[in-house]
Amino acid sequence: MQSNNPFLKNKSFEKPQVIQVDEEGNRSVIIDYNETMSISGTINKSLIMLLILVVTATLTWTMTATGYNPMPFLIGGGLIGFVLVLIASFKPHLSTYLAPGYALFEGLFIGALSAIFEAMYPGIVIQAVGATFTTFLVCFMLYKYKVVTVTEKFKSVVIGAMITIAIYYLITWLLSMFTSFQPVHYGNSLMSIGISVLVIVVAALNLFLDFDQIEKGAQKQLPKYMEWFGAMGLMITLVWLYVEFLRLLSKISSRD
Repeated sequence: MQSNNPFLKNKSFEKPQVIQVDEEGNRSVIIDYNETMSISGTINKSLIMLLILVVTATLTWTMTATGYNPMPFLIGGGLIGFVLVLIASFKPHLSTYLAPGYALFEGLFIGALSAIFEAMYPGIVIQAVGATFTTFLVCFMLYKYKVVTVTEKFKSVVIGAMITIAIYYLITWLLSMFTSFQPVHYGNSLMSIGISVLVIVVAALNLFLDFDQIEKGAQKQLPKYMEWFGAMGLMITLVWLYVEFLRLLSKISSRD
């Protein structure tokens, strides 16, 4: 079982081998450590992507505050970001170019979404940002110091939860589209808040799978472009976590 992140479960995380055969027919594996994935390299590229996302999100936020309609940024940024994710899933060697592009367009999406929520619930964005990075740091420290160990059972439980959530959202979305059915996770009921908390927990657990895959990728000396690939996958999880925190906090705020 691999990470449920569409990036980090990609077969590209299998170890590549470059075989050299000498004149006597002896075979040897060639590894250029200057051109292989490293944890530090992935961290650096994750920070670059985060910077790009913050810059474009700030730009969108500022434009929305001056009267621009945030919907084109929300829809356009979200759709283009999703397309880039799909392309990189099948063409990971293009991640060097696709990952920064994803951060740019996802920043437009995040900026617009944040501006909409902030207009409805002042102060919610800083709370969601703080909750997201606190969750990330806690999960990272738990993984770093082996408090949480990613086992095959751990992976299967997280992936099973992800599949359940995905099926639930798909079914309720289809029912709400074609019937008068009102999904239980809509609104601000205690049940709806509970579902949001559950989704956030699953997203946080997914971070452990992402950390594990990045570490394993570095150990296998994967190609250098996989640093961008891994960073992009990690960014996808962080964006998902942030959006879920926005939804949870908005439900709680609307009950006041």
